[in-house]
Amino acid sequence: MRLVSYASPDGPRAAIVRDGEIVDLHQNEPALPTDLGAVLAMGEDAWPFLKRVLERGKALAGTVRLTAPIPMPRKIICVGLNYADHAAETGATPPPEPVIFNKFPTAIIGPGETIHLPADSNEVDYEAELVVVIGRSGRRIPEQEARNYVAGYMCGNDVSARDWQLKKPGGQWLLGKSFDTFAPTGPHLLTKDEIENPHDLRIRLILNGNVMQDSRTSQFIFSIPRLIAYVSRVCTLEPGDLIFTGTPGGVGFTRNPPVFLKAGDVVEVEIEGIGRLTNPVAGHEPAASLRTAATPGGPL
Repeated sequence: MRLVSYASPDGPRAAIVRDGEIVDLHQNEPALPTDLGAVLAMGEDAWPFLKRVLERGKALAGTVRLTAPIPMPRKIICVGLNYADHAAETGATPPPEPVIFNKFPTAIIGPGETIHLPADSNEVDYEAELVVVIGRSGRRIPEQEARNYVAGYMCGNDVSARDWQLKKPGGQWLLGKSFDTFAPTGPHLLTKDEIENPHDLRIRLILNGNVMQDSRTSQFIFSIPRLIAYVSRVCTLEPGDLIFTGTPGGVGFTRNPPVFLKAGDVVEVEIEGIGRLTNPVAGHEPAASLRTAATPGGPL
């Protein structure tokens, strides 16, 4: 199933994609919440309702604009140096344990929304990533059981201000990764039953029509179950939490000369079997709050 959130006068609402149409979950099955994270929290109890919506739900009329599937996750957990080819291009030794950092939830945007280049950075980079969406609460999850805690997968872009991340005193990973609009996700959440093996998917980043990253998730240093088990030793994972699983080789700051995002660019993240996430790039953000001023989502 391809689950989405779309913009409504009352805020983002959960829906399902059927033959290119958007079918609202709650309108067709009132037992389902309007929020996709809350739908995931229902676990297996949601499946009979979802299947009925998919089979005979009434589609929305007119143009529908998608938002990020999980518009405001409680946690955005990110993994550094998790592709062998990316570690090689940076000259780094593959780490013995996962390198974990995070982004603020206010960085989240959806398909078609604009990545705004901050006035405080001149080195904004792209990072195509497979995003894992957690579907069950768990702490100290055994690695062999970790797949049971996955709801599905999305495309993501770990946009990064390299001058903050790498050149500030001590390295400002959190702030360099958390400028508003620096976490595009979507366009939909593909449920895990649709992906036979998430560890062998082609992943690409396309900048203005040029392929910049082209790899496979078989390059992972740490598997998805390993990441879930490792992080859940520290904190409880909850439905709707996101894990950005790392980026492959080909990022902009390792190139000669470096390639950084600029106003007018269009960035696309494409993952085999999951879909394509497209975001335009604009200059410095306006003075008004991006969270209130941004146009939500893009058309399906």
